[in-house]
Amino acid sequence: MAVSEILDKRVIDLSMEARNKDEVLRHLSGLLKKAGYIEDEEAYLKDVYLRESEGVTGIGSHVAIPHGKSDSVSQVGIAVGRTKQMVEWESYDGEPSDLFFLFAVPSDSQGASEHLRLISELAGKLGNAKTMEKLQTARSYEELLEAFS
Repeated sequence: MAVSEILDKRVIDLSMEARNKDEVLRHLSGLLKKAGYIEDEEAYLKDVYLRESEGVTGIGSHVAIPHGKSDSVSQVGIAVGRTKQMVEWESYDGEPSDLFFLFAVPSDSQGASEHLRLISELAGKLGNAKTMEKLQTARSYEELLEAFS
């Protein structure tokens, strides 16, 4: 499964009002819960925060990829959000973020394998300056999909 195949319009918000990390994570996890990707939002958030405590998820260029494997995930998904203002986030370049890819991945070994593959693919795409420009300016689900094509 490719990143472009997993993007779901129901879990994308390109004009989030979130002002801090917790608001970003809660808003995006709420979208995942509402769309049926996760069963227990609080348990899922606990797993995401556990992963956040283990290392930096801000990859630079104002992008963060928070994630966590969780028994609360019923199907693999990626919630995508962009905030209207920069949000403080631990990152490799020391800069805040405004574009977020929140992964929902089951704890089982198949989920772990899919998680690594998707993160690797996403990281490769985000390393491309043209893709990054398209992602930072995307105003719709369709433009977001186009950036990954």
